[in-house]
Amino acid sequence: MMPGTPAAPAPVLVACDLDRTLIYSAKSLLLSGDDSAAPPMVVSEVYDSAPLSFMTRAADVLLSQLVERVLFVPATTRTRAQFSRVRLPGEGRGYAVTTNGAVILKDGEIDMDWFGHINRCVEEACAPLAEVLGYLTGPRAVPEVLRVRDAEELFVYCIVNRQELSAAYVEDLTGWCSQRGWKTSLQGRKLYCVPEPINKESAIAEIQRRTGPGLMLAAGDSRLDAGLLDLADIAIRPAHGELESDGYFREHLVVTGSPGVLAGEEILRFITQAARQADAGRFVPLSEATSA
Repeated sequence: MMPGTPAAPAPVLVACDLDRTLIYSAKSLLLSGDDSAAPPMVVSEVYDSAPLSFMTRAADVLLSQLVERVLFVPATTRTRAQFSRVRLPGEGRGYAVTTNGAVILKDGEIDMDWFGHINRCVEEACAPLAEVLGYLTGPRAVPEVLRVRDAEELFVYCIVNRQELSAAYVEDLTGWCSQRGWKTSLQGRKLYCVPEPINKESAIAEIQRRTGPGLMLAAGDSRLDAGLLDLADIAIRPAHGELESDGYFREHLVVTGSPGVLAGEEILRFITQAARQADAGRFVPLSEATSA
């Protein structure tokens, strides 16, 4: 670098949850009004030869532009196989976080050092997977839990009858899991049980350490995203989902005006504007602005 040449600004890192934050199933679109007023949409995921997840066409354009100017990192609870079905602009390039933080992908390849680190942390601090599976499928099983699956032998997710599943059962399961180093999250028809060391914020913090971004933005809708939102300089969440039900608010957090698929578009508009301000050197994180 020539003397007197200003240093290039550090990259903006955007960590974004996928399901019900950026992409939406048909049941989670939450559209209102006349069908003729619905926004044009694009298919973001195909499963068994049928469209499964969507975003608005405007959101797809915004994301295509965003991935060219920031370090955009999808951060999802999906397994690697489930994540591979999603088609996003910039896919296969840069970083991605899957399996709720247990897996860091770099240009599509798994980071084995990180994966080994996470497995050691789980072995040292948490009850084994088999014990949690036993709770969900053994004598304490309830008919409202329809199917129980393990995610890459790392954590558990269940398909549930949401209308019939009692709050008392979820509360009891949450307490039981907490005593064993696990946490729970209920998202739509899926109930997750995840070891505490497997979390998105740890994986994103590792990517942040490697890349040294000047500003971090994050978006998410569930309890499994709360740590990620807490880590960010500025965060945004949709006006629906688990965190909405929990009344989750922070000083550095913005909530969308719309729920559903339109919230995904609103999130990308907000992040795009914040990235532009950061590029121009005008962005001040809310935490700094409120303490000034």
